Amino acid sequence: MKIVQRYLILSLLAVFSVAANAQIKNHIGLWGEVGEWSLLPQASQYPNSLGVAGGLGLMYDLQYKKHLIFDIGVGVNYGMTSFNRSSSAADTLFNQVDLQGESFNYVYQINDRRDQYRNMMIQVPVMIGGQWGRFYGLVGVKAGLSLLTKSFSKANITTFGDYAFFDDFKSMPEYQFFDNVPFEKSFDAKFRFNLDVSAEIGLRLGFLTDLRGFDVPKSKVQYRLGLFADYGLLDIHTADNRTALTLPSGYNTGETAPVYGTRTMLDNITMNDVMTTSGFASAVHNLLVGVKFTVLFELPEPRQCVICRDQSLFRSAPVKRGTKINKD
Repeated sequence: MKIVQRYLILSLLAVFSVAANAQIKNHIGLWGEVGEWSLLPQASQYPNSLGVAGGLGLMYDLQYKKHLIFDIGVGVNYGMTSFNRSSSAADTLFNQVDLQGESFNYVYQINDRRDQYRNMMIQVPVMIGGQWGRFYGLVGVKAGLSLLTKSFSKANITTFGDYAFFDDFKSMPEYQFFDNVPFEKSFDAKFRFNLDVSAEIGLRLGFLTDLRGFDVPKSKVQYRLGLFADYGLLDIHTADNRTALTLPSGYNTGETAPVYGTRTMLDNITMNDVMTTSGFASAVHNLLVGVKFTVLFELPEPRQCVICRDQSLFRSAPVKRGTKINKD
């Protein structure tokens, strides 16, 4: 009777163990993605930026029963995106005095400005979703921390003298009025902590089957190809009150006047990172839309049969046989 109870208990444990393990499949995966990256300034005179970004990552994938998916991972993304402003902007040094003692305003006109941002970010996605046949879908969040951010600003700068009683003085290098001079500057920039809400939909590729049985071919590798979109919930830019240009203290006159053909009034200026300029935007949000490819490798399952460790349990109990009694 005790042997029967032992077999029954161990059999039930085996059934429950197999059932539990059959419900869950564990995978380690790699992903690669590429897409269009934009920064979206809110309440700004600038249009959205345009660019490209891509990333690589490592993930853990849990699949429960046939449909439920849970993914968590870590990856690195790198991207470039640019703000382009075709309209002109201007900064002015007011109440200057020229070489002849005339009062005027020295105007810096900024044309065809382009500000590019390059950012490397470590990202931690947490996603949940489902799969139905060839189709799958995921939603979740992605936390991002910028590791390295640079900005590159380019523009053509024209300078001229704005006089009260004369026409503007233009294209006169001897007075340091220059026409459409290329100018560029690079900076170390900073993006704040980012939290994206993310959605992904796509197809499962390769061999798939819902059939069961020891003789049914199975693949330990799965592939996904999908479209995704990440939208930033937080303001990632660091606001400041800088002017578009940091200007020199004043116009050179008298003994400090420049030699003909020099560019002192341009050499002493700095073009500031556009997202740090006064009134650029009330907030800047992240947007990445693209294509993602994932490959998943199924991890070995734990032992499905707890009673297989001791095959002796299945053996029949030894039967004691009587000994022959020799009679005298």
